[in-house]
Amino acid sequence: MDQKQIYLSPDLAHRLAAIDVGTNSIRLVVAEALRAGNYRVLTEEKETARLGKDLATSGHLNPAAIDRSLEALRRMKQIATGYQVRELRVIGTCALREAADGPEFCRRARQETGLEIQVISAQQEAHLAFFSVARSFHLEGKNVAVADIGGGSTEIILASGKMIEDVYATPLGAVRMTDLYVNGQDLANGGFARLVGGIDHELRRFAKKLILWPHVLIGSGGTFTSLAEMVMAAKGQTDLPLRGYEVTHAEVGHLLDRLRKLPPKARRNVAGLSPDRADIIVAGVAIVDGLMRRFKVNRLQVHDRGVRDGLLLTMLDQSLGRAEVDASDQDASIDRFAANCGVDLKHARQVARLACQIFSQLADEGNLTSGDRLLLDAAARLQDVGYLINYEKHHKHSYHLILNSRLDGFQPQQLELIANIARYHRGREPKNKHDNFKRLSGKDQQRVRKLAAILRLAGGFDRSNTQQVQEIVVSIAPHEITMRAVADEPPEVDLWAARRRAEPFEKAFGRRLAIEWLDARLERSKPRSVIST
Repeated sequence: MDQKQIYLSPDLAHRLAAIDVGTNSIRLVVAEALRAGNYRVLTEEKETARLGKDLATSGHLNPAAIDRSLEALRRMKQIATGYQVRELRVIGTCALREAADGPEFCRRARQETGLEIQVISAQQEAHLAFFSVARSFHLEGKNVAVADIGGGSTEIILASGKMIEDVYATPLGAVRMTDLYVNGQDLANGGFARLVGGIDHELRRFAKKLILWPHVLIGSGGTFTSLAEMVMAAKGQTDLPLRGYEVTHAEVGHLLDRLRKLPPKARRNVAGLSPDRADIIVAGVAIVDGLMRRFKVNRLQVHDRGVRDGLLLTMLDQSLGRAEVDASDQDASIDRFAANCGVDLKHARQVARLACQIFSQLADEGNLTSGDRLLLDAAARLQDVGYLINYEKHHKHSYHLILNSRLDGFQPQQLELIANIARYHRGREPKNKHDNFKRLSGKDQQRVRKLAAILRLAGGFDRSNTQQVQEIVVSIAPHEITMRAVADEPPEVDLWAARRRAEPFEKAFGRRLAIEWLDARLERSKPRSVIST
């Protein structure tokens, strides 16, 4: 039976299920849709299969865990079928991404259980976790770090409000770090120092360039919920809700010191800690402590949901036809994103209009296509979204915000190009030493150079933010390109700004650039064709 074609009664039309095949455990959640795109949980199932045990050293899935995992998947599918779910989706995360026999496991799952496992990237995993947090916490006006700790990896999202600034995928899983540093070692002495050193090393390596400093850390995953439950038990606060429970860095440090000094068997009896997590909890809490030190935050808020919740919310939005942004309308998607970032839409639209005018007259000269025009228009309207973070380096922030925006109607490759074009609307020109630029193919690098050069000029032609320039008329000669800014009065500030930005254009198009004013009043008296924008 196909997992998406399960029989359902008419009154059960909005029952959905999600299975997460993780490094430490496999989890099922079955839910029923409610109003406003939310849901209520009908049942949950968990199997601590430990697929990723010893993966860090062997490169393969744990042989004993494979059969347990396949049996768990059979059982979970039966449960979902019993609840007559409308749609069942199965995702695989770190262990299946990394293991050499991950594809073989997915093949066996398909053959033996009928379940198709979608192995998602670390970036996709991070976005699902953040989507869950954004729907559960008030993020407006805050810089936040969201961390999802799994068995094999930790995904970290830096965001300003609901806008993702950057994503870091690290190999800091609770199971992985236990395998590498904890098993068979004395944590009361040098073993613990090696664990902390290993965590710090990975955080410096994968999260070395911090674009912003968060006010709070929000954590999802079993490590965070276990940590909160232990703190709550120690303080006699077990009647408080788990979601949003706040823990200080000092409390994390005290708990970690207590846990690492306990013998492994004694950890199983710690109040608030599930016995099946006792062997990996020291590594997990050490990761939390490392995150709080790295991001210099003193407050941790716990989220009791995460990737599965993000997946279910995504499925509900799709099934109920309520995507946050109308996917059929790219213009609305761009405008909403720009407005949420505080962009001056009047200025952004003027820059986009002038950029597209220049583009239309130069497309043949630059071997540019209609698809390039779409990228330029989007980049022009979104070039200033980085103001959400700060002014001085807003072009760099714009790159990260656009790259992580997941704008409807755009593929990831298009978003990467739009982000690069916006990145170079000001500041230094594209260089191969820039990580974001060197990832592009040679062809795409040339596209970015030309489109960013046009965008720089268009921004210069409205440097005054007064929309004085009505249009740009381009004349092409063998050794020179002339751009005439049509305006009722000489737009001196705009002409000055455009001339200062001429050099990247001259390099990209291989011709000298002349910029002049064209009196609109004289032009209106002359019959001539209108430039399409």
